[in-house]
Amino acid sequence: MRREPAVINSDTRLEGDKRVVPPFLKNILKKDVELTKKFVAHCLNFVQIRSFKNHCKFLEWSCHGVVWLAGLIAFTYIMGNSKLHEMEVNLFVALLIDIFAVAIIKAITRRRRPAINDDPFCIGPDMYSFPSGHASRSSMLMLFFMFLYPFPILFWPPLFAWWCSICVSRLLLYRHHILDVFAGIFLGFFEAFVMGLIWIGPEASTEFVRWISDERVAGNDAELI
Repeated sequence: MRREPAVINSDTRLEGDKRVVPPFLKNILKKDVELTKKFVAHCLNFVQIRSFKNHCKFLEWSCHGVVWLAGLIAFTYIMGNSKLHEMEVNLFVALLIDIFAVAIIKAITRRRRPAINDDPFCIGPDMYSFPSGHASRSSMLMLFFMFLYPFPILFWPPLFAWWCSICVSRLLLYRHHILDVFAGIFLGFFEAFVMGLIWIGPEASTEFVRWISDERVAGNDAELI
């Protein structure tokens, strides 16, 4: 029998916090908690959404920062294609920016998650929820592969559907409140904008990959000889 996550009483949590929360902000957070609960409860009235919730754990894996970083490093090493170095290096930088930005903002805001996660098989989300790292990462990745390093337009609809599913799944799993998700989306859009400004060109990307891979440098030098 599956256990639903235990929902935390937000008012009690805020009162026990050592920080002094301004009344207007406390009211906004309270409304956000109430709206999130009502939204999730309404969504779960539909059989299709209850069925969709069964796949939310897979979606959580599909947008986890560690999974993306490890997969990207493995992809770069296995492929060894200099034509892909521009995408690989810029995506690596974008993922690092996202991970550090989310971590810093969470450390500053320290907003607790809406539910206690007692699932031993979950990819250990931290205790803070603002902003949603999955929402920011999926937003950045969607814009990255649509506009910065565009995939063929045929892939845009499934990419957009994946992004929407990630954002909704964070609410259905009680990982985040609605404001957390919207803040993550805004952050992801901003990260994509920043990447557009600092984009690393193909030559610099190839040099960077060669610099961190001695074997590949030696191989390339041998070919030139």
